[in-house]
Formats: sequence, structure tokens, C-alpha cells
Amino acid sequence: MASETFDVSALQDEIDALAAKVTKQGAEVRTLKKNSASDADAIGAAVKVLQELKISQKELLDKMEAATGGKDAFNRQVFDELILRKMFVIPSFEIHGGVKGLFDLGPPACALKAAMIDAWRKHFILTENMLEMECTCLTPEPVLKTSGHVDRFTDLMVKDTETGECFRADKLLEDAIDTLIENSPTMPSEEKEDHLRIQRQADAFTPEEIDELLIKYECVGPSGKPYSPSFPFNLMFKTSIGPEGTSVGYLRPETAQGLFVNFNRLLNYNAQKMPFAAAQIGLGFRNEIAPRGGLLRVREFCMGEIEHFVNPADKSHPSFPSVADKSLVLFGREDQLGSGKTKTITVGEAVKSGLVNNETLAYFMARTQLFMERIGMDPARLRFRQHLETEMAHYACDCWDLEIKSSYGWIECVGHADRACYDLDVHAKATNTAMLATLKLDQPQEKEVAKLKFDRKLLGKTFKGDQRVVSGLLETLAEDWTTFEPIATALESEGKTTVDGFEIEKDMVSWTKTTKKVHEIKFTPSVIEPSFGMGRILYSLLEHSFYQRDADEQRCVMKFNPQVAPQKCAVLPISSNPEANAVVDEIAQSLMESDLATRVDKSTASLGRRYARSDEVGVPFAVTVDFETLADDSVTLRERDSTVQIRLPKSDVTRLIFDIVHSRTTWEEAMKKYPVVTVNEDGEAEKQVGATVIEKTSRGTFSRPAEKI
Repeated sequence: MASETFDVSALQDEIDALAAKVTKQGAEVRTLKKNSASDADAIGAAVKVLQELKISQKELLDKMEAATGGKDAFNRQVFDELILRKMFVIPSFEIHGGVKGLFDLGPPACALKAAMIDAWRKHFILTENMLEMECTCLTPEPVLKTSGHVDRFTDLMVKDTETGECFRADKLLEDAIDTLIENSPTMPSEEKEDHLRIQRQADAFTPEEIDELLIKYECVGPSGKPYSPSFPFNLMFKTSIGPEGTSVGYLRPETAQGLFVNFNRLLNYNAQKMPFAAAQIGLGFRNEIAPRGGLLRVREFCMGEIEHFVNPADKSHPSFPSVADKSLVLFGREDQLGSGKTKTITVGEAVKSGLVNNETLAYFMARTQLFMERIGMDPARLRFRQHLETEMAHYACDCWDLEIKSSYGWIECVGHADRACYDLDVHAKATNTAMLATLKLDQPQEKEVAKLKFDRKLLGKTFKGDQRVVSGLLETLAEDWTTFEPIATALESEGKTTVDGFEIEKDMVSWTKTTKKVHEIKFTPSVIEPSFGMGRILYSLLEHSFYQRDADEQRCVMKFNPQVAPQKCAVLPISSNPEANAVVDEIAQSLMESDLATRVDKSTASLGRRYARSDEVGVPFAVTVDFETLADDSVTLRERDSTVQIRLPKSDVTRLIFDIVHSRTTWEEAMKKYPVVTVNEDGEAEKQVGATVIEKTSRGTFSRPAEKI
């Protein structure tokens, strides 16, 4: 057994090492493709190496699966059947054939999502005193043009001329070349390399070039007809605002922009205090070309985004000490390109070593981990992966994705980005609106500045309506001599210079270098942004909560944490006796009055079957009203995962479940307080009182001596 464990462990090490090589080679390929000066042969050689590494990786993964015999494999078929049968998630507009990438949440998932978002709001917004907003989903084009979304979400598309179905042109070309090569095992290597060279450039062709190549590779639509000419397709949902149709708008692809454009109002609401955070929970929309993976890639999704505004010169966080000892599984960029192994390290050590850029970013990573554990996610299947240099936006300082492992592999569910000052800067520039915060100094400081004098007549003649914009830009730069000095030097040496697209001539402005006492410093805040994909988290929680009791496909269980479980308790009568039903109604009413969602099952199915029904939708507790209840007002309370039951007064049920749901006590504490009873899940129960066992069955009540141990 020991040698078998060693062999599997060694194989896993080999898989990890090869995964690191694949990541490193992939980064090299992306770098070569981005560099316009790269030689096509060099790109081809790099891609060939990457393909060979991926083949080796697949062989090792297959070997691992064979070695472990598929042990603990996730049963997707049974899981999918349960999710659909119990109406957690269903295809939207199913009776009309459905629409790819659109799903409806049924009653249990709707309640689960609401409880999860409620926990998120309490964990972040309330605990951190964040400023919550609800901004519109409909966004004017200038906002998304400024943020870069309009340009970034465009791809070349083609249509099936018979059906009108749309496809991404470059993906069609790539797939066609893959099919050609796979079906031509004797193809000469030179010819194969020519095809691969075209494939590598698929996303760089003009519409005319890609149209010619689709014809060359005989690409036709599902109908058998040729594709239409390619055309630019924006992945955002576009619409018009107003009846005239002249104002373009989009359904927002993220919720963050509403918070950025409201920065000044939020700062004023917060009495100018920095740092502070704003948050929003709402829908985002993306017109995915080929949605797949269930809730992992959809066209309408719920997001929870936090924008923490902080002084770029001081990214410490006052609450950082409270999480400094929290350990996280980190997958840094050097590990991705080197050993391929993650490391478990405390947040404090990660910041101290420079692995994570700053305290505020690390603080939110730790708080995210705590949130995931709070809602019942499996900590063993959580990790934070750092963006590689080739993935990072040019303005970002550091980015870490919380990835959750599911049957689809490691899936990015929460992004943590230090976005620097980019977002506020671009909106300020586009709207000529200053987005600045103020740092009050304890002691005044001497500062070198430039004192300006403008030729207003010449400025007005040259820039007309933009005169104030130009003078405002120069005055802002003049607040610090180090930023104004290059402009002064250029004006002195060349007689003119360009500032933010405006050409300034020497005759327009004169200056004097001087010093002044500064009592406050103006700055554009940096933004630390945790962005939560609620749909992906919801799906991952469904997978992490699913298991089969005793590996029986007929006994599926969703082990939801009581705090987020759609229903907190089931109330079941052991018989259809009217008196028993009256007690069931009384207990259910008490639970619901305490805001504990309750499931009542008075069906004639066996008690064991009714327990199983509750298990399938993740109800953590079940109260059973039996014959003894009518005699002494006591009931049994069953815990879902252990199936252990305790006997307690019915008057204690609501308070106990309320306290467990709100983390005021635990099931373990309840078992110490109340006697445990043994139940065969078919209605028969026994409890031990001293040296006597009192057994209650449908045939009556019996007493017998307890067995000696």
C-alpha cells in the first residue's frame, strides 16, 4: 500500500512539473504573438513545443486516472439529473427550445443564491462599512467607450446564410485547420506547418483575408451553405436609448463603471474621508458566442463588485492585522513558470515577502477566503492564482484570481486586482471632471511649485472653448515642480510642447519657480477591486455540496451550510393522525415566524423516503412528530449529514435551529445538551435513560435493560 501511494504521489509531482512547463511555454507563445517583429518560424516552433507538451500532459492525466481507478470521481450524470429534477437550475424557455447561455434558477437555487448574497453583504458591506449603490444596467456608449469596453469586446463574426446562426470567424478557421490536419496523417510536414502558420494568425486577419481563407478551407455552415462575409461583432448587448434611436447604449458588461463615475458624490457622502470602499451587487451581460459549462459561462450573470479607493502612496489597511495569520493557498507567477506547485503561506508573510503587492489587496484576498469557508465551500479546493505578466493590464500593479476547483477544473470565480489610478483617470480626462481626494497634513510642508501667468487673449484665440481646459491642465501640473519642469524645459528649448493632445506655445504662458507651504495634498486614488462572479460561485457551491450517501446513486445529498441552505428545517409527522398534523403546523409556524424557511411533508411516503427528499435539496435539519410527542410534547431533531437524532421539547426546536443557523451554537453542543436517540429512518426510535432503553415504535412503547458494554 505504501509503494502504491508513493507511485501515485510521484506521478502527481510529474504532472505538476509538466503543467508548469505548459504554462511557461504558453506565456512564451503569447509574448511572441504580441511582438509584431517576431519571426513566423519562431512562433511556429514555439507553438509546436507547446502542442507536444500538452499531448504529454494528457497522457500523464490519463495514466493518473487509470492508476487511481477513478477513485472519488465526480458523478456528473447523477449530479446533473439531481440539479434538473429538483429544479435548482433549468434551461430558460425550455418548451420553446431554450436559448444557449440562459438559465432559470428554480425555488431551491433562488433561495440559495439569496442567502449567499445576504451572507456576502453582511460579510463585506456591513462589516467593512462600505457604501452600497445600485446603478442602472443600461449604460450610455461614452461611458463604456471611455472604459475601453467598446473596443475590447469586438470580434469578427460570420453567419450561416441559411439559418442566420452566428459564429466567431477565427474559431471556425482554427477548427477547420485542426480537422484537416487530423484527417491527413500523411500530410508532408512543410504543408502542415503552412496550415499551422495560418492558424496561429487567425485572430489577426482582416475581414477580407479571413473570408478568403474560410472559402479556401471549405468552411460551410450547419445548413451546408457558405458563410456570409465576416463583420465586426461587439460582445456587449447593444440597444438604443430613447424613441429617436440616436443615443446608443449597452447592457453593462460589469457593474464597476457606475461606481467609478459616482466617485465624487461617494467621496462627499463619506465626508471626504479616505480610504473608503463602495460596493454593488447586480446583473452583468455579455453576448457569449458559444456558451457552455452551465452557469460557468452565461449571457446574463450576477456580480458582486467592490471598489476600494486608497491613497496610492499608502496601501496599508487598518484591519490587516486581523487577517495577517490567515493561511492561503497561493499560486504565484514564478511557481506557475517554475515548479508548478502552490504554496500555503500566511497573508502577513505574503505581503512581507512581496509576493502580494500590498496590505489592502492581501486583506481582501483573506476576507474572500473566509467568505468562501463561511458559505460552505471546500477549502481544499480553493486557491489564489497570480496573473502572469502577459495577462496583466498595463496599468495594473498586481492581480490574483480566487480559483475554485470543480469537475470542469480550476475556474476563476473572484478577481482581486490593484488597478492603480487608471479608472478614475480615464473618466476624469474624458469628462474634464477632477476626481481627486485630499490628504490633510499634520504639519505644513514646503513644496516647489510653478507660479503661472497666462496670455488669456492668445489662449482664447487658439483654443476657443477649450481655453479653460488647457489652463486647468497646466495649473494642475504646476502644483508640483517635478511634473511641470519637463514642460518648462520643452518650452524653453523648442518653443512649444504637447500636453494631453493640446499644443502649447511659449508665448501662451510664463512661469516662475517658487515654494509654498502645503497644508494638504491632492491625489487621484488607486482602486483595489475584488470582483465576484456570483453565478460561478453558486455553481461551485452546488458541486462542493453534492455527495452520494454510501456511494448510492439513489441517496443524493446536498450538504449546504445551514446559514445558506434554501430551507432550514423539515417538519414531518410519523402518521396522518390529525393531532400529529396540528403539532406539525404549530412547529412550522413557529419556525417561519423566526424567518427560518421550513419544509412540511405530510405525504404518505415512508419516513426514510421523506428524509431522503429533504436531503436532496439540502435541508440541514428535520423535526419528526411521533406518538411520544402527543404524550410529552417532545420531538426528534435529525441532522442531515450524520443522520444523528436528538430528543428535545418541541418548545426548544425553534430557538436551537435559529442559534445553529446564526452560528450561536453548534450541533455538537446540542448533542451534549439533549439525549441522542437511535433511529432506523423508518419511524422506529429508541433512547437511553440511565440503565433503561425506552423504545418507541408504531406498535407501542417498550422498556428494556440497556446492554452492558
